[in-house]
Amino acid sequence: MINASLKQLSAALAAKKVSAVELATLFLDRIERLNPDLNAFIALDRDKTLAQAQAADETRRLGAGAPAISPLCGIPLAHKDIFCTKGWRTSCGSKMLENFVAPYDAHVVDKLAGAGMVMLGKLNMDEFAMGSSNESSYFGPVKNPWNLSCVPGGSSGGSAAAIAARLSPAATGTDTGGSIRQPAALCGLTGLKPTYGAVSRYGMIAFASSLDQAGPMAKSAEDCALLLNAMAGFDARDSTSLERPAEDYTRDLNQPLAGLRIGLPQEFFGAGMDEDVRAAVEAALAEYRKLGAVTVEVQLPNSGLSVPAYYVIAPAEASSNLSRFDGVRYGYRAPDYADLAEMYSRSRAQGFGAEVKRRILIGTYVLSHGYYDAYYLQAQKIRRLIAADFKAAFQQCDVIMGPTSPSVAFAFGAKSADPVQMYLSDIYTISTNLAGLPGMSLPCGFGRNNMPVGLQIIGNLFDEARMLNVAHKYQQVTDWHVQMPKSAEVAK
Repeated sequence: MINASLKQLSAALAAKKVSAVELATLFLDRIERLNPDLNAFIALDRDKTLAQAQAADETRRLGAGAPAISPLCGIPLAHKDIFCTKGWRTSCGSKMLENFVAPYDAHVVDKLAGAGMVMLGKLNMDEFAMGSSNESSYFGPVKNPWNLSCVPGGSSGGSAAAIAARLSPAATGTDTGGSIRQPAALCGLTGLKPTYGAVSRYGMIAFASSLDQAGPMAKSAEDCALLLNAMAGFDARDSTSLERPAEDYTRDLNQPLAGLRIGLPQEFFGAGMDEDVRAAVEAALAEYRKLGAVTVEVQLPNSGLSVPAYYVIAPAEASSNLSRFDGVRYGYRAPDYADLAEMYSRSRAQGFGAEVKRRILIGTYVLSHGYYDAYYLQAQKIRRLIAADFKAAFQQCDVIMGPTSPSVAFAFGAKSADPVQMYLSDIYTISTNLAGLPGMSLPCGFGRNNMPVGLQIIGNLFDEARMLNVAHKYQQVTDWHVQMPKSAEVAK
């Protein structure tokens, strides 16, 4: 059961081969055994989880044979701790919100609960989603199940590690500059960042509002399609949510790839990519050619500016969004202070970690008088140029492919002393967020030290169904996505 797809789990539940309570218990027991070594889960409540599972079993019993029952009903999943969950602690990986219990559910949480999914718990993450390695969490780093001395990627590292170790069949993640795709690549999973606005941000604690996007993480493209069916849709509570007709993202999964045009940006295949990553990506492209696709060279001339543009725009928005955490109404409050101003400064100094403080300082600086025009406004102009590059590239191709990350998972501490090196971990993913495009990562082999390598697929606006089709057809002829770390196999 632990390696079954969501479709297989749904079929087993429908055939009464297993109950939702039995499934939830299986995964809760695995979490109890394996999580102390991985640190993927930071909030658990067995009673609440089993109560949801019992309700799902009752829904299936009462609606047996009814087409209205969601195929996800009774299947367990876990949520990144950036999503508000009613009655559960929502910490965002920070001391600032260590004891905050959300009074409402995020839109994504509500939609998946409405589909009958059973919540296993909340997942560790880089503090306020700021990081590429899951080393900045107040609750300690998450370990990569493929090698416990390596990072799982970030900021959705807890989500990636939990699925890779088979502690959960699926999870939610968020992607501001690659935080779904990069950990999916480093942990051997499939993760999808939808088009900006396709999935509501309501109840998702904001980092950079014009870049943040929720998305599904699971073992396969088919699993992600089923999850996206439940997650996507208009939400009037989110001013950036797009009002579009509902889609079935599984509709094109089995379409042939004959004639598919795959764009290969020169900028993604130059210096900076490790050779083991290059070899795995080239092998995946060869497999696509066997499936009938053709590859064409495209140019994204401004993609090299995506990292500096991102690290002006994202910290600026973070500085604004995080100003609400001042110790007044909720969140951490310093125990000793002389006046209101000192309460603000001490609460923020003690409640935020080093990476969050660094980005707040950068963001405040670039928004300050005299620097707004020189930095923030220029970064927004570059953002427009990057979007125009993608628009031109999609005149020549249907999807764009390349590596998700320039390297496989690296050791703890290898980049934490050099923020710039850490920021470059997202060099291939950031441009997608700046342009608002959908992107996904899927496993395509193993590199150095037998660590997973991720292949990135970038689609045009609202082209998630085609991307999922492209990924699914590859996963039908390869088995990288069902490979399991030895640590997970031992405990099964």
